[in-house]
Amino acid sequence: MEQNNATGKTPYMTFDPPQTPTQETSVEGLRFDFNAGLRVSVPEGNYRVRFIDRDAALTVYDAKASGVIATSTKRYFVNFRLEVYETPTEEEQKVAKAKEEPLEEKLVFSHDYDAKGKKVLMKFAGAAMGDLLAWFPYAEAFRLTHGCELYAWMDKRYIEILQAGYPEIHFLSPEDARPKDLYATYYIGLFAPWDNRDLQPTDWRVVGLQAHGAYLLGVEPVETRPRLTPSSKAKKLRPKEPYVCIATQATAQCKYWNNAQGWMDVVAYLKELGYRVLCVDRERVTTNGVYGNAIPYGAEDFTGDKSLQERVDLISGAKFFVGLASGLSWLAWGAGVPVVMISGFTAPGTEFSTPYRVQQFHTCHSCGNDQRNEHRYEDFGACPHHRGTDREFECTRCISPDSVKKTIDRLRKDWE
Repeated sequence: MEQNNATGKTPYMTFDPPQTPTQETSVEGLRFDFNAGLRVSVPEGNYRVRFIDRDAALTVYDAKASGVIATSTKRYFVNFRLEVYETPTEEEQKVAKAKEEPLEEKLVFSHDYDAKGKKVLMKFAGAAMGDLLAWFPYAEAFRLTHGCELYAWMDKRYIEILQAGYPEIHFLSPEDARPKDLYATYYIGLFAPWDNRDLQPTDWRVVGLQAHGAYLLGVEPVETRPRLTPSSKAKKLRPKEPYVCIATQATAQCKYWNNAQGWMDVVAYLKELGYRVLCVDRERVTTNGVYGNAIPYGAEDFTGDKSLQERVDLISGAKFFVGLASGLSWLAWGAGVPVVMISGFTAPGTEFSTPYRVQQFHTCHSCGNDQRNEHRYEDFGACPHHRGTDREFECTRCISPDSVKKTIDRLRKDWE
C-alpha cells in the first residue's frame, strides 16, 4: 500500500490501473479494458469511439480519436458497450461527394461487457471493518452474476475472517502482486466529497452503507449478511457460562453512547440476568484529544490486540451482542448473533436491519446522514450542529439505560 509522503498516512485508496489497456483486439494497436472505467487505446488514424451504457440505452461518449486513450468518467461498474468506427478521410469524403455516392463509417470493433472467465480485481478501501463487512457480500454477488475469476484486495486482518466463507474468491493483501491481464478493476469505498458521481453512483447517506456497495458493483441492493464462521478453536475460547458480548469503543465520539450512566447500568442489569458480560473491544482505554473512553465498570476485560478470527470465535457463542453503529456490530451480525445497536449519529437504514436498534428522536440526531454536512473522520470530536454547546452529542446522551434494558428484554423474549 502506498504512503502519502506529505502526511505519512496511508491513503484511503490508491488508484493504480495498468498503464495501458490489457485486452487485445483484431485491430492492430487497438486495446481496451475496464480497469479505470472503460478505457480504449486508439492507434493513429481516422477513428471514432462510442461508449454506450447498455442498461440505460444511453450513449455517454462519442468522439473522434487518434493516437489517444479514451476513458469513461465513471469508475464504478457500468454495463458498457464499446464501439470503434473507422471514418473516411477528408479526401475520401470529397471524392464521394463529387460522385454523389454515400460514404459511411465502418464499424471495425465492438465489445459488450462480458467478464465471464476473466480476471476481475476489487480493491476495498481503508481499514474500517464495518464498511468492508457491509460491502463484501456484493463482491460474491458480482462473481456469481458475471462468472468471473474474482480477486479481492484488502487488509490482511479481514482476509482471515472472510476466506473460509468465500472459497471461490482469490484474496490479496497489499503486499501481494496484482494479477496480470486484468479485465476489470473496481474500487469499493466512500469517496469524498460524497457527492462525487464519477467514483460512486449514489450517496451512502441516502441509500445506506450496504446498498452503497451494491450500487458500485451494479448488483441488487438486497441486504446480505457477510459469511463469518467460527474456527475449530472456538469452543476452547468461549466461557462455559451464558455470556453476552459488548463493544463500547468507536472511531468518532459521536458514535459512542455518551450517556454517563449508560453502560454501567446495562452491564449491571445483564449480570443480574445471569450473564457474564465480556467487553471485546480492541482497546481497553482510548484517548483522543480531550476525549477519553474506557471499558465499562463491571464488564470482564476481553480487550486486546487479538485476531479478528478470535473475535468471531468468541462473539459467535454469545447469547447476543450489545454495541454501537460500528465495526464489531457488523462482525456480530455476520457471525449470526442478535445485535442490540445503540445509535444516534446515523439514521435508521444506514446500517444492517436489526429489530433491536435503540435510537431516540426527541433531540438532534442522524447528522451523519445530513447532506448539508461532510463528516470529517480525522476530526474525532465532530458534532456538526452543536459542538461546544450543552447540546453536544445529545443524540446518544439522551438514550436512557432503561430504553436499552427494555430492548434487551424484548430480544430475550424473541430468542430465549
